[in-house]
Amino acid sequence: MGKIRLKDIDTRAPKNMDKEETKAKLAAVLQELDELQNLLFAESEHAMLVVIQGMDASGKDGTVRNVFGKLNPQGVLVRSFKTPTAEELAHDFLWRIHCHTPQKGYIQIFNRSHYEDILITRVHRWIDDQTAHLRMNAINDFERLLTEHNDTHILKFYLHISPEEQKTRLEERIKNPAKQWKYNEDDFREAKFWDKYMEMYEDCFEHCNEIPWTIVPADQNWYKEYLIATTVRDTLKGLRMQYPGLKK
Repeated sequence: MGKIRLKDIDTRAPKNMDKEETKAKLAAVLQELDELQNLLFAESEHAMLVVIQGMDASGKDGTVRNVFGKLNPQGVLVRSFKTPTAEELAHDFLWRIHCHTPQKGYIQIFNRSHYEDILITRVHRWIDDQTAHLRMNAINDFERLLTEHNDTHILKFYLHISPEEQKTRLEERIKNPAKQWKYNEDDFREAKFWDKYMEMYEDCFEHCNEIPWTIVPADQNWYKEYLIATTVRDTLKGLRMQYPGLKK
């Protein structure tokens, strides 16, 4: 695969996609996912790590709620990674990540992830390019460790939103009482670094691609959720899992 250029990828669904028809398909996929997640938990031979990255207001929280929210919470875990604490900063950058990777039988969702340590840190020049690329090598080794030694299946999604749609959603957080709790003045400041974020994301896609990224058009939530749910469903189906028999 050639270098990913985000400006060349549409942020909206193809024009031939029907919203209501796609939402009906999504409902059917989610039913399948419910059974597959139960099977994953029962068999406990595989683990799944779902990495969700994207700009502010790209729909990360909504994806977690609408794609994974109806699954059995006994086998689905969600972790969000905020600004590192003083203790976390005193360790290597993957220290706080590793203890939240999934055990066999579980789906672990990272709402933002270890990739923040090569994205926002570079945009604001908190680390230099040499350090960033050393971290990329460490991320590749880390993900290889999970896949080769714990049978962890990693899915990495970038929610690809347009700057115009982001602006609309951020402004809605000011006007809509149900969304005002999400308002953060820093989101508007970060939006000013849009071009730099795109550059850093593209560099990330190029150098951390042993496990490929899925670029998800995210301006329309119904299409975004359908693509992610379908990818997760197809991955789990491909494991050809079986329910264990009676214990002897």
